[in-house]
Amino acid sequence: MILSMTGYGKASCEYGNKKITVEIKSLNSKQMDASTRIASLYREKDIEIRNLITQKLERGKVDFALYIEDAGSQVVNHINQTVVENYYQQITETAAKLNIPVPENWMELLLRLPDVLKSESTSVDENEWNTIVETINQAVNQLIKFRAQEGKSLEAMFTSKIERIGALLKEVDQYEGERLAKIKTRLEENLKAIDEKVNIDRNRLEQELIFYIEKLDVNEEKLRLGNHLNYFLETMRKESAPGKKLGFIAQEMGREINTLGSKSNHSEMQIIVVQMKDELEQIKEQVLNVL
Repeated sequence: MILSMTGYGKASCEYGNKKITVEIKSLNSKQMDASTRIASLYREKDIEIRNLITQKLERGKVDFALYIEDAGSQVVNHINQTVVENYYQQITETAAKLNIPVPENWMELLLRLPDVLKSESTSVDENEWNTIVETINQAVNQLIKFRAQEGKSLEAMFTSKIERIGALLKEVDQYEGERLAKIKTRLEENLKAIDEKVNIDRNRLEQELIFYIEKLDVNEEKLRLGNHLNYFLETMRKESAPGKKLGFIAQEMGREINTLGSKSNHSEMQIIVVQMKDELEQIKEQVLNVL
């Protein structure tokens, strides 16, 4: 079963007077690309959180948020009196030196200056952190379930598209004999016009015709494309995290379809090739979302 890289999960827990919420979402990416927004109280756990996300989600552009809905008295702001006094003295001396009036709204001004307010947070004990880790796992597991649901939709779509390409490939057979006959007739008609003006070695001509027609044979391309179609389905159903491999197989399918088109020399076959390309482009677009 394949998994999509698109997903969403959310979970909450309560510890003491705090309600802690974890929210995580992911989109497709070639590798793990995680960004985190963590409440200041738990920011020291950033690396641990990233490792947990990487271990469980493997790949994707992941946006993680951990926030406290009610911090209560966990964070306390204090005015740093030493810093305030220092700012006051500098501003007063500067005003006197430049002969400009001192500000009237002293407190409003001083409280906006850097390092005037100090935030003191209580430390996170082991039990609290274990509770948060459990909540993170719940949110991540929700996201994985979401990925699985999206994966089922992708698997159904891929199966339909692969079967459609397989059906189109079978339609090529009905034009094979007609295609080669038309090519041979066209060549012979052109050669007749030349034969009246140039002496041609008929034996050598027959050999060259056979060689040319053999170069236009598409049986190998048809066989390889059929094998790629089967391999795509087998990989999708049996392997874990096959996204990159499915992308490679789709590229090989594209090469065989392109060669079919270049060798076809037949309008109906070229229409079939265009239809195959359309189905394959939809596969390539959605393969980017597969884990």
